[in-house]
Amino acid sequence: MNDTPLEPAAAPYAGFTPEQVLDALDALGFRPDGRLLALNSYENRVFQLGIEDAAPVVVKVYRPGRWSDAAIAEEHAFVAELIEREIPVAAPLVLTLPEPMPRFDGRPPLAVTLNAGATLATIDGFRYAVFPRCIGRAPELEQPETLEWMGRFMGRIHAVGKLSRFESRPSIDIDTYGRGPRDWLLAHGCIPDELREAWVSTLGHALDRVAACYERAGDVSTLRLHGDCHAGNVLWNDRGDPPGPCFVDFDDARMGPAMQDLWMLLSGDRAAMTIQLSDVLAGYEDFCDFDRRELHLVEALRTLRLIHYSAWLAQRWTDAAFPAAFPWFGSVKYWQDRILELREQIALMDEPPLVV
Repeated sequence: MNDTPLEPAAAPYAGFTPEQVLDALDALGFRPDGRLLALNSYENRVFQLGIEDAAPVVVKVYRPGRWSDAAIAEEHAFVAELIEREIPVAAPLVLTLPEPMPRFDGRPPLAVTLNAGATLATIDGFRYAVFPRCIGRAPELEQPETLEWMGRFMGRIHAVGKLSRFESRPSIDIDTYGRGPRDWLLAHGCIPDELREAWVSTLGHALDRVAACYERAGDVSTLRLHGDCHAGNVLWNDRGDPPGPCFVDFDDARMGPAMQDLWMLLSGDRAAMTIQLSDVLAGYEDFCDFDRRELHLVEALRTLRLIHYSAWLAQRWTDAAFPAAFPWFGSVKYWQDRILELREQIALMDEPPLVV
């Protein structure tokens, strides 16, 4: 299922309450003790729950209508492959259906359906996955040894990602992250009238430069990716088993070029990114070959993400969490800033690629 729908879902979590999470976990046999903490997530609803006589768990309630069951199963299967190879990732627990217990309020037990892998439960129309709680801090990406360490694990993830393909998940490319979001924003009147012509023209030039970057790169291969590998989706634990990074939240896993998971670890000016990418690749290429032609895609992929992000916000505006968290979205100034941002990206895409 493509996550660029023709229409935004109407308030997908309307009426959803934390009590439903407690009831769902109880129906799955976890016996929550009432401690519930909402974690920082906008795409889905994610909670940490205390469990009687056991370690806390993290529960993801998938956004209705975004992914099909088959697409979620592919995410879970990919993560399971990584776990089999002892790569530190947060993997959903295999669920079981205990004997239904009468509820204290007198209502009948909840009806629970598990998918074929038993890692996804559907309860009262919402889909749940349960994860062990992972502890860690943000990685120190300014440290060369941290980047090399991250590169080693990313190389291992990509080596597994090359073994097969996603069939139910879309790819990251100029259509899904560029032209599709552009068309959706225009069709739904998201651009202020006074800026529409400038935005359309600038975005058109940006997509032309993205296409030119892909043409220079040539026929690069695609593989199964994390898809959203920024520092917020990595937990670093110096005393873990093993110590180092744990990669979490494969919700955006897709097909795409390897560079998609690497450029998000880079920041600063051209000189700084060159050094950082060299450190990452020093570890990455211990486990996975890297096609240097993908260096042409760094700024192209960054540009596509910026375009996709605006459409992502617009498509979810009926979810009350979004206007509260992003009050600046949709203003004239917001779109003026996006036009300037795209113009900067056009200039960057015309520069020679990084050399590492």
